[in-house]
This record gives sequence, structure tokens and C-alpha cells, in this order.
Amino acid sequence: MNFDALNWDILDRLRATFLEGKPARRAYWTSEEDLAQYDVTFGERIGWKWDAVLHELQQLGWTPPSGVERVIDWGCGSGVAGRRVLAACSSLRVLEVHDHSRLAVSYAVRMAQGAFPGVAVRPASPAPEGGKDALWVLSHVCNELDSRAEARLLAALSSAGAILWVEPGTHEVGRRMQSIREGLRAHFDVIAPCPHQRECPLLLEGRGRDWCHHFARPPAHVFTDGNWVRFARRAGIDLRGLPYSYLVLQARPGGARPAPVQPWSRILGRIRLSKSAAQYQACGPHGVEDVQVRKQSNPEAFARLSRNDSVGREGIAKQMLEQAEE
Repeated sequence: MNFDALNWDILDRLRATFLEGKPARRAYWTSEEDLAQYDVTFGERIGWKWDAVLHELQQLGWTPPSGVERVIDWGCGSGVAGRRVLAACSSLRVLEVHDHSRLAVSYAVRMAQGAFPGVAVRPASPAPEGGKDALWVLSHVCNELDSRAEARLLAALSSAGAILWVEPGTHEVGRRMQSIREGLRAHFDVIAPCPHQRECPLLLEGRGRDWCHHFARPPAHVFTDGNWVRFARRAGIDLRGLPYSYLVLQARPGGARPAPVQPWSRILGRIRLSKSAAQYQACGPHGVEDVQVRKQSNPEAFARLSRNDSVGREGIAKQMLEQAEE
């Protein structure tokens, strides 16, 4: 779609609905044009969050477990999440799309069929069935769930082979995702973002102001693309980073022990920089810690943090934790 042809009546209406952060009183989508306008703008920005998560999984060496060949894109909207997952995971052979909107299902099916002719794409049943062959994909659905709907969804997810779930990185939603993790970890190994399998340390007393969230970077070309620059200005959004919370879970065979603790830490939220030090919160094997990296004692790590480079699952993240403990 040409950005000059954007329909701002549609986009303003959709954005106002999203910003409410509550279950929609009516269907988001009134026409296929709504979905097309969303798909190339707000939907693409959500796609960048998925790109960040899928890149992380690549770095971790994770792929869908053997026997998992079916994707259930639950609450698909325009189908951005399902398409991103198919593009990253070549072993997946079937995509089932689910949404309360028939317009959304029809649009998501058509877009996926055009992009992945070798994949069987079809609407999911009104109450999709999990099973160990299924990878559930959920994207920005928390605000649509009341307590009853969440309970039904978690019951359906309990039999899945794997789960990929991405949400906005707000405090409220991030902490809700931490609670959802607690409800699922008895039967699943947490692949990411956690380096451990025990209770989320951010749910312990005294941590109520903290939450697990991260920031995705848009592709580099976005910052010099006049279309995106004008879109961001008109929509009132910040292109520099997209906050998100997420969970990646894999079914644990009955009787198997939880996955081992990882020897690395993960930065939560933003890095706070001054002229002499970088400070951040890290979740590691021993819980959540406040870390300070001083420029004088560790100039290489400080320089990397100052550039806001991504921190991997080993190496520099582990090194910074060790130096902070000295």
C-alpha cells in the first residue's frame, strides 16, 4: 500500500480503540480496508516485535519441537504474527487462524496463502484444539481477555506442544504475563525470556513496581524512510523502540525434570546511562539484581551498553554480572 493513500479516519479509529486497553465493545474491523490499513502500519510495528523475539530464539538455537507442525494463530487480527512465525520456522506445515471477526479470519487466510503457498492455511474451529502437534501463537490479546476468557484460554493452551506469546510492554500487561507464566510453568519449560524455571522473582514481595519487558528495534531503514517518518509524526508514535513482553514455552514430557538453569542473565527494560556508569536490572540464575557497570573499570562493556547494542545470552551479559559482584 502507498503510504500516501492511508485512510486516517480508519487509522485514528483503530488507534483510539487500541489505546483504551480494554476489551472492545464492538469488532475492530468493519471492512477489509480496515485490516489492510492496519496490516501495513500498526500491524507492521507489531511484526517488528515478533522479529525481535524470533531472532532471540534463533540465537538460543530453539526451533519448534519435533512433531510440532501446526500453528494456531489465536486472535489473529490481520495475521501478522502467524506469517512472521511461518517465515522463521520452516518445519511448520499448517496454519490455522482464529479470531472472533470473520473478516479478520478471511483476510489472514488470504494473506498467508499468498505468502506461503506450500503451507496448508485454513480457518480454525471456533474453539481450537491444542495437542502436542500445535504451536500456539498469541499476539496482543491480553486486553481482550477477562478472567473467565483467560481461564478458558489457559486450559486450551495446557495441551499445546509450544507457545509463543507477545504482548505490549506496559507495566500492567507485563505483570499479567508473569502471572500467566506461573499458571503454565508446571507443564512447560520456559524457553524465553527467563534463564530459570522457578517462580518469577518479580512477583515476590517488594517488586510490585517492576515488570519483565524489553524493547524491539525497527529495521534500520525505517528511520530514513520518509513514509514511516511521516506516519510516526501523524500517528504520534515513537519509532525508536517498541516495548514488549513475551513468553516462549515448550511442553515438558510427563515425568521429565524442568530445563536446567542457564548461566546467563537478561537485561530488563531500559539501560540507564550517565557519563560514568550504566545501570540496569538483570534477571539471572539467582534472581533479579540491580547492576552497575562503571566506565572506568569496564570501558568495553560500558561502550557497548552506551550504543544500546543487544546483549546476548552469554559473554558480555555474564561478564557484566560477574564484575558487578566483585
